[in-house]
Amino acid sequence: MSKRINPYPFTAIIGQEDMKLGLILNIIDPKIGGILAFGEKGTAKSTAVRSVAALLPPIKIVKGCRFRCNPDDYSTMCEDCRQIYESGGVFETEEAPMRVTDLPVSATEDRVVGTLDLEEAIHNGKKKFEPGVLADANRGILYVDEVNLLDDHIVDLLLDSAAMGVNTVEREGISYSHPAAFILVGTMNPEEGELRPQLLDRFGLSVRISALQNPEDRVKIIKYRNEYDADPESFAKRFEETEKELAEKIVAARQRLNDITVSDDILLSIAQVSVGLDIEGHRSDLTLMKAARAYAAFEGKTEVDRDDIAKIAPLVYLHRMRSLPFEKMREFDDSIIGKIINGEEVDVS
Repeated sequence: MSKRINPYPFTAIIGQEDMKLGLILNIIDPKIGGILAFGEKGTAKSTAVRSVAALLPPIKIVKGCRFRCNPDDYSTMCEDCRQIYESGGVFETEEAPMRVTDLPVSATEDRVVGTLDLEEAIHNGKKKFEPGVLADANRGILYVDEVNLLDDHIVDLLLDSAAMGVNTVEREGISYSHPAAFILVGTMNPEEGELRPQLLDRFGLSVRISALQNPEDRVKIIKYRNEYDADPESFAKRFEETEKELAEKIVAARQRLNDITVSDDILLSIAQVSVGLDIEGHRSDLTLMKAARAYAAFEGKTEVDRDDIAKIAPLVYLHRMRSLPFEKMREFDDSIIGKIINGEEVDVS
């Protein structure tokens, strides 16, 4: 049996602070809606995703369930697990790590949502379902590199499932539903193609990713990676304490999330930022409220304040600003948000 290789420690990743924060916030509150990373290849995006998943404690699942159902949450169970629960059966459980599922750009709709055996259903009256990528991703992270190169219909399916937490497959009047609650992480280079604004808006957060320009940081990246490749176990041990501390901080934030208060004054500030940036719709307001609340929980606060809004707002609005083409993204930062919160006028044209 081959020895399991230690994943690269999350706390050993140099730079990319917005990406790391966006991932953490989505772990704390998956209802934020995922994260979209704009920018260059070779900047630790996939490493960060796999590292944050490995950082967290294992999840409790129903042993043998294709969808890794939570045995303690009837509302999110698949049909098979519900039948066992309703009949008074006892689940056999086990612990498993959070899973990261990759979606290839070439994936077809059937590969994504799964397939129904119509012949089995018609002749024997039984639903025979072959799970797809969305089933594999349930209670984990779905990672889509170059999401802008996917067919818009496939992106729609991903976003619908991510928002609803359920995947429904319908064929010839026969339907099958299963839990599909996952954190969607997409990456794209806008120079290789855009996503429609309607699809962009449905990602909760977005971040810019670029290579670090500080030579000392780049040297540190080289040395860290070389040490990890030479001896992953020893390298991981160096970061055991910081990994444990961060994991405990995230778990604590998840537990206190629902106790974080958001005052009417803060909600007004959120609305003012959306209006000041000329953002369409109301999804951004809701997302900023959720993300700021998750950040306040992460920082150990009891309520959201304006500093939380100023910190998180750029992640919420970067991809929603209609007048902000890719080449101007680097100019958008929290100073704009601060001016709006303070009642100053800003030019976003």
